[in-house]
Amino acid sequence: MPSRVLIEGGWVFAGEGDGPFQVVEDGVVAIEGERIAYVGPRDGLDPAWQPTRRIDARDKAVLPGLVNAHTHHAMSLLRGYADDVPLMPWLERHIWPAEAHLTGDDVYWGTLLAIAESLLAGVTTFADMYFFMDRVAQAVVETGVRAHLSRGLIGVAPGADQALAEGKALVASFQGAGDGRIRCALAPHAPYTCPPPFLARVLEAAAALGCPIHTHLAETRAEVEQIRAQYGKSPIRHFADLGVFQHPTLAAHCVHVDADDIAILAEHGVAVAHNPISNCKLASGIAPVPDLLAAGVTVGLASDGAASTNHLDLFEEMRLAASLQKVSRYDATVLPAWQVLRMATVGGARALGFDRLGCLAPGYLADIVVLDLRAPHLRPRHDLTSLVVYSAKASDVDTVLVHGKVLVDGGELLTVDLERVEHEVEERARRLARLARGGAADGTP
Repeated sequence: MPSRVLIEGGWVFAGEGDGPFQVVEDGVVAIEGERIAYVGPRDGLDPAWQPTRRIDARDKAVLPGLVNAHTHHAMSLLRGYADDVPLMPWLERHIWPAEAHLTGDDVYWGTLLAIAESLLAGVTTFADMYFFMDRVAQAVVETGVRAHLSRGLIGVAPGADQALAEGKALVASFQGAGDGRIRCALAPHAPYTCPPPFLARVLEAAAALGCPIHTHLAETRAEVEQIRAQYGKSPIRHFADLGVFQHPTLAAHCVHVDADDIAILAEHGVAVAHNPISNCKLASGIAPVPDLLAAGVTVGLASDGAASTNHLDLFEEMRLAASLQKVSRYDATVLPAWQVLRMATVGGARALGFDRLGCLAPGYLADIVVLDLRAPHLRPRHDLTSLVVYSAKASDVDTVLVHGKVLVDGGELLTVDLERVEHEVEERARRLARLARGGAADGTP
């Protein structure tokens, strides 16, 4: 018999339409196994339905789990390693040289650190593009989270053939793993790192495997200028003409896009992962999110890797996502709180291709976050949606469920040995920094 969990007495963010979530006061969420059986007022639940566990949500908000639509989890090992540097020098002079020394074990422990940070911040699902992805998948299976995984593919690199083989192996081995919690994709890194002949091979593999595409697209002005100089068209048009968008595609960033680009994205059903803090910190620009949404493009919210944003906190991302659009357009009404919250939940779920995820409604997967609202910065409670988006913090997360299982209980991680992870990460990060700067692994200069 499947487990039965009842979350009761909280402000429940319910509903599955395209508008704002409906906040049900003193609501309940009934969970059977991995799915939601009932959401609504307490008196609407069948009295015969009896739980095996009750979660008291009084003075708490009950939300769909947050979805981080684009990140590089193992890059948590490089948090603070190279700050205040533009994107391309950041990659070429700092990040890529350091990554050359990464091992599979490094990626495993770095991913565990990121999963711990994410769970404690209410993130139940993430989209990860990196390498040693079998070790990332191992961490996902062990910890119980949900993930969209892809091996990053750089066609101009010496190991491009091996990387593509690893990407195909990831899809073949882990698609649907972890009781269906893992989805896999192929990930051509970006237009400027994947020449058309290599990209054609990736798309051929995607067609054979029946898997989606995850990529970086139109992130910087320099990228757009480079692709226009090489191919006479924008990165969006370039990928469209090469047939990339014939496959379900998740495109991170899409900062420098015009009306024609947006129309192409909408026509082909390309989903966008919006990374506001990363785009600010690397001085990439401000994505035209309201225009994307108005055109019908699915937009999810993302943190990018902790090496660029220094955190994996979607509460911070929500606040900045809304604020950036308002100040850049001199319009306080654009991208209201309810729309940002949807981007961080069901928008991300749809972008990643997860069916029946991101809403609190019967039949949806039971990925749920309970926020403790008993803090000075969360009073008074005039508008619960605004309170969550503009006032709540990651530290307010009390309980987290993924696939119907409790992974964070009263602020305590249940599936990650955080003390062990922190020890491993500190040792590995120090070794990595020494090697990247020309020293020996044992610390010898």
